[in-house]
Amino acid sequence: MGKKKKEKRGALAGCARICKIFGTVCLVAVILVCLPLTLPRVFGYEIYTVISGSMEPAIPVGSLVYVQPGAPEDAGTDDVIAFYSSMDTGAIITHRVIKNDIVTGQIHTKGDANEKEDLYPVGYDYYIGKVVYSVPVLGRVLAFFVTFHGKIAAGSLIGLAILLQIIGGVLDSADEKKQAKISQK
Repeated sequence: MGKKKKEKRGALAGCARICKIFGTVCLVAVILVCLPLTLPRVFGYEIYTVISGSMEPAIPVGSLVYVQPGAPEDAGTDDVIAFYSSMDTGAIITHRVIKNDIVTGQIHTKGDANEKEDLYPVGYDYYIGKVVYSVPVLGRVLAFFVTFHGKIAAGSLIGLAILLQIIGGVLDSADEKKQAKISQK
């Protein structure tokens, strides 16, 4: 009879532990996904998702690029920069600097996968900054999390983590009460 009580106590404690572990894993997963999307902004970097193949293979489609804002005069040949399209589309383009003409205030650019230089040079007013780092695939993750379904998924994962922690706490409490009753006998 004592053996059965120990097994039940062990089962409750084991379930509590499993719930807490899975809850913690869910929360850590959300944090790990959010860190590269939020922390760099604290340090002044802009974050963009690459949606075209013009910079492949150096920066594949779906990559996340980290852009450090700065003076356009500092953009040098072979630097990869981000800039607003001059076509009034609001698009942000990531291409490599071919030439920076400080006299005219224009940067000549080219996508690595493109055969020719971009048709229009980038005016200094359209310059955002230098790409200092890129992470393949992470841009797709960001693109998902800004959608309605992505927000629901992230919220659900956080909710699940909290629920599992609560269940783990309740099971721990029940186990402690059970242990107290056993020790009183």
